[in-house]
Amino acid sequence: MHSKYKRILLKLSGEAFLGRKPHGIDTSMCAHLAEQIKEVVSLKVEVAIVVGGGNIFRGASRSKEFEMERTVADYMGMLATVLNGLALQNALENKGIPTRVMTAIQMHQVAEPYIRRRAIRHLEKKRVVIFVGGTGNPYFTTDTAAALRSIEINADVLLKGTKVEGIYSGDPLKSKKARLFKKLSYMDIIKKELKIMDSTAITLCMENKLPIVVFNFMKKNNLKNIILGKEAGTLVR
Repeated sequence: MHSKYKRILLKLSGEAFLGRKPHGIDTSMCAHLAEQIKEVVSLKVEVAIVVGGGNIFRGASRSKEFEMERTVADYMGMLATVLNGLALQNALENKGIPTRVMTAIQMHQVAEPYIRRRAIRHLEKKRVVIFVGGTGNPYFTTDTAAALRSIEINADVLLKGTKVEGIYSGDPLKSKKARLFKKLSYMDIIKKELKIMDSTAITLCMENKLPIVVFNFMKKNNLKNIILGKEAGTLVR
């Protein structure tokens, strides 16, 4: 089987780690995520991952909820991504996949500091690289971190895994009239104010001509099918 992409960056939101739990990390969900990633690794594709932390702490919303300074809340959210990254690393290595966690916030006992050249070297050695800590800066989302890291490591595509089939005209969980888009331009997302990624992330991808595929990560073989060039989700380019 011939893969369409040589190097990918997969963006997983914190909600991907929830499983059936209302919050926190579901280890069985981590095992499911690891199995999907293992299928792609077996195709000799280089895999980098950016994880969110919303299942544990979401800085932007919690800062308002708790009357907390935004920068403090955002740094707490970045630390939440480290927990998810370590959980995913453990699940991947349980399946025999060599993995490295690289963090934008230095914590030497836990993960390697993010260094671009070292990250690329890990990928070339067929190690899965998990980026945590966002960009290392408050006020930037993990979507922006995913766009930034994709460009830095010269990824062929940014794959955003969600719980729905792709990008819709509205919330498909709330409206039956919401229409699924198969293809969109970057400007379509900005003009239609589609809330799939923040405008900073979309602009970064647009300026660097990085294609985005938004797809349902919960559906078995979806990730593998995209890597093999089969149509799934929404393509943004």
